[in-house]
Amino acid sequence: MSQPILMTVDDDPAVSRSVARDLRRRYGKDYRVIRADSGPDALDALREIKLRGDAVAAILADYRMPQMDGIAFLEKAMDLFPHARRALLTAYADTDAAIQAINVVDVDHYLLKPWDPPEEKLYPVIDALVETWKAVGDRPVEEVKLIGHRYNSPSFQMRDFLARNAVPYRWFSVDDEEGARILQAAEATDKDIPVVVTPDGTVLKNPSGSEIADAVGLSTRPAQEFYDLVVIGGGPAGLGAAVYGASEGLRTVLVEKKATGGQAGTSSRIENYLGFPDGVSGAQLTDRARRQAQKFGAEVLTARDVVGLEARGSQRVITFGDGSEIAAHSVILASGVTYRALEAEGIEELTGRGVYYGSAATEAPECKGEHVYIVGGANSAGQAAVFFSRHASDVTILVRGASLEASMSHYLIEQIAGIENIHVRTHTTVKQAHGTEHLERLTLCENGVTETVETGHLFIFIGAAPRTDWLGEGIHRDDHGFVCTGPDLLSGGQRPAGWPLDRDPHYLESSIPGVFVAGDVRSQSVKRVASAVGEGAMAVTLVHRYLEEQ
Repeated sequence: MSQPILMTVDDDPAVSRSVARDLRRRYGKDYRVIRADSGPDALDALREIKLRGDAVAAILADYRMPQMDGIAFLEKAMDLFPHARRALLTAYADTDAAIQAINVVDVDHYLLKPWDPPEEKLYPVIDALVETWKAVGDRPVEEVKLIGHRYNSPSFQMRDFLARNAVPYRWFSVDDEEGARILQAAEATDKDIPVVVTPDGTVLKNPSGSEIADAVGLSTRPAQEFYDLVVIGGGPAGLGAAVYGASEGLRTVLVEKKATGGQAGTSSRIENYLGFPDGVSGAQLTDRARRQAQKFGAEVLTARDVVGLEARGSQRVITFGDGSEIAAHSVILASGVTYRALEAEGIEELTGRGVYYGSAATEAPECKGEHVYIVGGANSAGQAAVFFSRHASDVTILVRGASLEASMSHYLIEQIAGIENIHVRTHTTVKQAHGTEHLERLTLCENGVTETVETGHLFIFIGAAPRTDWLGEGIHRDDHGFVCTGPDLLSGGQRPAGWPLDRDPHYLESSIPGVFVAGDVRSQSVKRVASAVGEGAMAVTLVHRYLEEQ
């Protein structure tokens, strides 16, 4: 195969020559640089490249072009080369418009013109595009086949599991002819759904998370019995800890119950995270972090349920749901939180069948032309509203309080106000969910007045409960179940009962020496992605301090 291609598209010949020259100077040895003067010409070139079977690594398109602007072009280019990375070239005056467009079309970066010096402003962006493309590739993808029913809760959970773990799959409904044929060939019935068929033809009927993880090649078994550091939880705090632990030479393993990313991984767009002025989806951010941790040598175990943590002398022992164990010198607890259950009649029965906790991005195509309801007033609810507004005809945010100002970031409130099909109803709660096979209606209560509305989709974001039920009595928690650390463990200047060391607990250290806590699961933590990542990094520093004491 010939060299992969870097394409530039700009209607200004001087700019087009300049960017092509700079790209050839840095990447000409490994990539073929081609340029086009308009969107239509570039699409014609991409069609020829597709027919020849060549690969396109990245496309840079000018934002302002006649006939077809850069956003419209990149949207069409995605149909031909979905794995090619995409960037916009834009003038400073068009930055706001470019960022708004980026939020609609999945573009990786934007570049301001001029980009001198390219070593500082152009090449780092292209390096990131190329690195991501190499990780994803442009090769044929072997897909898992998933056969289920749209309104079957286990089918939804399996779709969500595969999507969040970045496992390519194709969905087939048992109601469609092709789905029925695959089901027959698998010698299964609709009572066996969800049914998974791996690329090598292995059939799994209603598999567990660990069974499907093993079948699709996710790592579920530790390579060693003893580590320097075990990180429990794969959200931003856990991923931050894994990156810094592994990069600093600690034998590190990260254990995640479902999929790396945690609640942040389900966010459709995070726009206030440092270093991403045009925003980044939670899935993109956490996928990069996972790959970064693995690059430094951290193991990542998926679909492993931790049910116990105890100190045995100098060892900290982790027990899995199947009874197996691993041990380490130290542990960072970053198990995060889960959304609280909505207490309303019919919600539990219809969960996974029109009622969902979190953004459930796999449901977005099903929302086309429908009215979607979102419960919650914090950032996660607002980000979901913006995301679903691109698919649904209308999105209504239901808020128990008087406004969004008390719990949602200002930038997000302003963004929501500017989207015509998003509506906010305050002083409103859900009283009942109605439906047989799936959600059909909601009974709402606004200021004491009830109303029934038609909808097939309800997404719930109503606060968080810590994942700490599995911890023993040796780990001190506050009244809400969040883990206490450092100064919060001291009472009247006294260390916690049973504390064995002749020093106070370190800032992020729990009531068991060598067990540190980071992120949302920690009592009094700041519920932001940036602070979670920072605590994960800080916890590793304290791990080093603890190990030096031993």
